[in-house]
Amino acid sequence: MPDLIFTRRFSMGHRLIHGASESCALPHGHNEFVTVRLAPVNVAPLDGVANMPVSFQRAKSTWHRFVDERLDHALQLAEDDPLLAWFRAHEPERAKRIIVTPGDPTTEMMICLMKAKLDALLQADGALLRCTTITLEETPTNTVEFSGDPLPMLPSPRPPEQCWWRRADMSISDLES
Repeated sequence: MPDLIFTRRFSMGHRLIHGASESCALPHGHNEFVTVRLAPVNVAPLDGVANMPVSFQRAKSTWHRFVDERLDHALQLAEDDPLLAWFRAHEPERAKRIIVTPGDPTTEMMICLMKAKLDALLQADGALLRCTTITLEETPTNTVEFSGDPLPMLPSPRPPEQCWWRRADMSISDLES
């Protein structure tokens, strides 16, 4: 059965405060590309009519909405980053646009969080498709690819229901504003 592959571009800002190079400790941004490969859960021949397991529109609409409305032009910060506390105290409405990660929001962390979120969204849409691979291009020379289950890779300091990446919704944080 053919896989569905689609890419979405988004702009983001982040900073890495735990052991990264000093230049990454300052807020900075990237124009990133996320590419996902989806495969049908149940392999079946094309039906001779619609000839697709799921339409591209159905397969990508929720994911693209998440990328466009939540990831694009958002700031990514570690949950212990002092900037997060500042935003929550001084600009609570803008704090709602901050993606909060367990530890530094590296490309490796973000790809695992994004894969977990996409898996939750696909499950909620009837589990017709599964994500076999997700690729996140941070720059033209730095790309991270992930296949498999991201949950064992992620720190789990809270119960699953308190991890935004495990919920099939548009959340990007578990902090109250």
